[in-house]
Amino acid sequence: MIRGLALGQVGNSNARWLMHKELAVALLNGIGWALVVAVISWLWFQDIDIGLVIAAALIINLACAAIAGISIPFILKKMKIDPAHAGTVLLTTVTDVIGFLVFLGLGTIFLV
Repeated sequence: MIRGLALGQVGNSNARWLMHKELAVALLNGIGWALVVAVISWLWFQDIDIGLVIAAALIINLACAAIAGISIPFILKKMKIDPAHAGTVLLTTVTDVIGFLVFLGLGTIFLV
């Protein structure tokens, strides 16, 4: 996304299409890896609930990462900040915080 913005290949005209594409890829990736990790954790801990919580957290985190990966560079560009300099740090922070909160939140809701 950042490279596309820098090269002028990404703009407001194709942002919606890119968002749909990124979300589709994130959900496919999330579902695929969620199944793998859920089965492994279910076998490891002998508890399907832990596997389901981890799977749901993975899917939600990857979907949020896709949304952030599209929106953060656009927001930075509108603020006249170079997305190449600040985008990666912000994206990593957002995905880490969301992943941590989603995993612990789902664990608290469903496992406690």
